[in-house]
Amino acid sequence: QVQLVESGGGLVQPGGSLRLSCVASGSIFSINVMGWYRQAPGKEREMVAHIGIGGSTTYADFVKGRFTISRDNAKNTVYLQMNSVNADDTAVYYCNLRQLSGLAIKDYWGQGTQVTVSS
Repeated sequence: QVQLVESGGGLVQPGGSLRLSCVASGSIFSINVMGWYRQAPGKEREMVAHIGIGGSTTYADFVKGRFTISRDNAKNTVYLQMNSVNADDTAVYYCNLRQLSGLAIKDYWGQGTQVTVSS
């Protein structure tokens, strides 16, 4: 099993910055992808960004140039630096770890951290 614990959410003003962190523990394999998803009220969960064990990244179009994902493999931690936030970024942000377990790809999720963008 894998446990993910997010932190860093909160209230931020439009145009401001916030940094989310997620620490993974448990049965973490050497090859995995970690990422951030978000879910706004009344909307489906959507991918924000993910990063491979070697550092390759993928971003959703709506955060390109504003958010940066990074990871510290020694600490099993993934970060999301959020800059120039706007009201549309208000959502619960979930950390995700995806890895191969046997012959199946398995997803693990954190409990989520609320990000609210408001003046």
